[in-house]
Amino acid sequence: MSDDSPRCALNNDPQQAPWLSIIIPFCNEEENIRPLHDQIIAAMVGIGRPYEVIAVDDGSTDRTLAALEAIVKDDPRWSVVVFRRNFGQTAALSAGFDHAKGDVIVTLDGDLQNDPADIPRLLESIQDYDVVSGWRANRKDPFLSRRLPSMLANWLISVTTGVKLHDYGCTLKAYRRAVVENLRLYGELHRFIPAIASWMGIAIAEIKTNHRPRQFGRSKYSIARTVRVLLDLIAVKFLLRFSTSPIHIFGGLGLTVGVTGGGLLLYLTSLKLLMGHSIGGRPLLLLAILLLILGVQLVGMGLLGEMVARVYHETQGKPIYMVKRTIYGQQAGGIDAESDQ
Repeated sequence: MSDDSPRCALNNDPQQAPWLSIIIPFCNEEENIRPLHDQIIAAMVGIGRPYEVIAVDDGSTDRTLAALEAIVKDDPRWSVVVFRRNFGQTAALSAGFDHAKGDVIVTLDGDLQNDPADIPRLLESIQDYDVVSGWRANRKDPFLSRRLPSMLANWLISVTTGVKLHDYGCTLKAYRRAVVENLRLYGELHRFIPAIASWMGIAIAEIKTNHRPRQFGRSKYSIARTVRVLLDLIAVKFLLRFSTSPIHIFGGLGLTVGVTGGGLLLYLTSLKLLMGHSIGGRPLLLLAILLLILGVQLVGMGLLGEMVARVYHETQGKPIYMVKRTIYGQQAGGIDAESDQ
């Protein structure tokens, strides 16, 4: 195996710059933290590469933060990003990406349903791909409320975006740093990262991973999230095809509608001038005028969209989360190295 292999026999010294960053969002998962910490250590024994773990406390109201602080004291590879309130999983992962130092980034849930023992398998595949996505082939969740909506959503996302994955919703994924370092995520877009990044021409692999039933805490999933995912899917489709040229969709619709309205007006005008028919009371006249006005408005929206797109791509500086403080382990200067933000 080449020197780039994650199993190369290097000393996993906490003082070394991390090659791997593991990002874990937490929201009210106090009972899962210590077992997850121990399982990550067991999974990383044979890796032979320095790593860091970035835990993001997404506005927890239980003792999650206290449990994470205890981990940081014990393990210098861990650090904690503390949010001022709950901003959601997309914001938590975005914060993790912003703080990550590794060349390879792995994300997983903090509820123990993702198995850290799968991380080495993801790292083996990342040598040949840019994104390696987990596939919960034997998912341990209720069928009607979780698995069935997920199956439908995965099919719809794959068809809509053209990036075919069995399990977009699996948080357990590995990324090369170049894939995520320039992403700007909003809403529920974290699950669409492979599709959003597809414009780079990235290579994506999907491997089956172990999925376990939840033992502690409560799921944060609700059926309302499915609605938000569908709305975000529309946004992703637009971003993938028209984010740099919105005039192509609005202008195209505007021209189609406007030409239709103009054609109807020409037809009615010919009836009036050539055949002497009365057209003043015809509903078709109102429809033609409406279509012509709508066409002009759509073209105008396309031009405004072009201006907004230019501003968006040139600025893109607004954060989607607010960090209260960051707690670093010894790897980054010791438990006392806290920064209030």
